[in-house]
Amino acid sequence: MGKTVTVRLDDKTYRMIRSAAEADHRTISNFMEVATLSHILEDNFASDEEMGEILANKPLVKRLKASAAAAKKGKFRIVG
Repeated sequence: MGKTVTVRLDDKTYRMIRSAAEADHRTISNFMEVATLSHILEDNFASDEEMGEILANKPLVKRLKASAAAAKKGKFRIVG
């Protein structure tokens, strides 16, 4: 079941969202949900092309594996 979330927006932001939702023939809540999911998926995950470039970089992959192994063993330091 969906959750209800209250969001406070300034007038200008609300008008922009409302206008974009109307242009897409969506409700404001549906527009915000779709836009948020799109942002999360595009910003937090590598595309197949990007992942291919990462995996092709052998020195990087080697360092990532070594870092993951060190983290598993608790051999890391948090730098703030």
